Amino acid sequence: MKITVLAVLAAAFAASGPAFADGDVAKGEKVFLKCKACHENEKGMNKVGPTLRGVVGRPTASVEGYAYSDAMKAKGAEGQVWDEATLAAYLPDPKAFVKGTKMSFAGLKKPDEIADVIAYLKAHP
Repeated sequence: MKITVLAVLAAAFAASGPAFADGDVAKGEKVFLKCKACHENEKGMNKVGPTLRGVVGRPTASVEGYAYSDAMKAKGAEGQVWDEATLAAYLPDPKAFVKGTKMSFAGLKKPDEIADVIAYLKAHP
């Protein structure tokens, strides 16, 4: 039931904001500065958080050498993948989307910033 509710919320969010394809890579690079304290997306190295290099399309909790929370591992075991819809549902409130996550970031609240950072992450596979 939770997965169905989350899928409906992700679809509603996607329909209410700009299309993912409309995200601006250059603006997304600026938004990503909010993420850089804990994540990188170029070298494939883990920091406080796992690398986000190639995150779009990657199974959840699958980066080698990163110590994920049990909650994030459970999402991975459920088969969750970091696709555009999942990222769009996660980024506004990570702690609500994955209860028990180690991620302390409060989230991105503006739909355009979310679309932009997803476009940026997609551009850096």
